[in-house]
Amino acid sequence: MTAAKKPAILEGIKVIDLTSVVFGPLATQMLGDLGADVIKVEAPEGDLLRQVQPSNNKLMGAAFLGTNRNKRSVVLDLKTETGRGQLLKLLTDADVMISSIRPAALARLSLDPETLRRENPDLITVSATGYNQDGPYAAKPAFDDIVQSVSGLASLATLRDPDAAPEYAPTILADKLGGVTAAYAMMAALLHRERTGEAQHVEVPMFETLASFLLAEHLDGATFEETPQDFGYARMLVPHRRPVQTADGYITILPYTNMQWARFFEAIGRDDMIDHIWVTDMDARSRNIGAVYDMVAQLAQTQPTDHWLDLMEQADIPAMPVRNLSDLPDDPHLAATGFFQQVDHPTEGAIWTTKPPVRFSATPARHDHRPAPRLGEHSDEILGPSER
Repeated sequence: MTAAKKPAILEGIKVIDLTSVVFGPLATQMLGDLGADVIKVEAPEGDLLRQVQPSNNKLMGAAFLGTNRNKRSVVLDLKTETGRGQLLKLLTDADVMISSIRPAALARLSLDPETLRRENPDLITVSATGYNQDGPYAAKPAFDDIVQSVSGLASLATLRDPDAAPEYAPTILADKLGGVTAAYAMMAALLHRERTGEAQHVEVPMFETLASFLLAEHLDGATFEETPQDFGYARMLVPHRRPVQTADGYITILPYTNMQWARFFEAIGRDDMIDHIWVTDMDARSRNIGAVYDMVAQLAQTQPTDHWLDLMEQADIPAMPVRNLSDLPDDPHLAATGFFQQVDHPTEGAIWTTKPPVRFSATPARHDHRPAPRLGEHSDEILGPSER
C-alpha cells in the first residue's frame, strides 16, 4: 500500500499574477513549482514575452514557456469596469497579488494596496517595480538593460580596464535576480501572516535589488571610507581572473585557501612555493592576486584539460572544464540528477525544460504539474462561462 502523497509546500495558496516579461513571471513560477495556484491575469493581447521567438505556435514563445509553467491564464481587460470587477472577485479569497503595473497606474484603477486590503484584509500585495517608490526614479520605466546600466553592472569591465567599453552581462540578470528576490519576499510575507495574522505590502525594486547584489563584495574598500569611493573587489577585477587555456581547451583551476594553494604547488612539483608568502598569507596573496593567477595561466598551457582535472581531483583542488551551454545536456552530473526534462505540452508538443534546483525531502517541487498556458486558456474555468 503506497503512502498518501503529501501536499506541496504552498498548496492552498492562491496567487494573482499581474506581471509580464520575466521579473514577475519567474517569481510566480517558483511559487507555482511549490504548489501555489497561480492565476496569470493577462491583457487581451497577452504577455509581451509570448511574442518573443522562437516558437512553434503564435503567442507561445520559448522564453514564455520557460517562465510560466504551473499557472492558469485568464484574460481580463483592466481598462474596463467589467475587467476590474472580475479581478476584484478573484482577489476576494486570494493570498497574494503581485503586479508589475506601475503603482500610480494601479491607484488610478482603484487597485492600490490600501483599497484592495479593505476588501480582503488577508491579501498580501507585491509591487515588482523598477525603482524604490520613494526616490526620484520612481516613475521611470525599467528593463533589464536599463537596470544593468544604472546599477553599475555594465561598467564593471571598466574597473578592470579603464579603456574597456561598458557592456551588459549576456543574460537578463536584473530580471532574474529580481524574480528570485520577489519569490522569497512573498514567502516571507506569507510566513509573517501565518505567525501574526497581518498582511502587508511588499515592494521589490529591480534597481536596488541588483545594486545590493553587486555591492556585497564590490563595496569593498569604500566600506571604511568617510565618503565611499574605493569600490571594486580586487580579486574579481584583475585581468588574469578568467578561464585559463590548456593544451587542448579551457579550464578553471581555483585554489582559494592557504591549504589549497599549498596542495596546488605540491601537486605541480613547485615545493619552492609552498612556504612563499603568497601561499601562507591570504592578505599578501590578495594584493598580488594578478601575478598568482598569471602563474596558473602559464602552467595550464603545458598540459591538456583532462590532465589538470585528474591532478586537481587528486589534490582536492576546485577545478572544472569550461562548458558551452550546448554541452550541458551531456554533462554527466546533470544527466545523473535528471536536470533536463522533456515534457509533453498539449499544444507545443515535446519541449525541454529544467527541474527546480532546490530539493525538499518531504514536499518536492514540481516542474510538470501544469504546462505554460495558452492565452486565456483557463478563463472559463476561473471566471465561469457566463462571466466572460
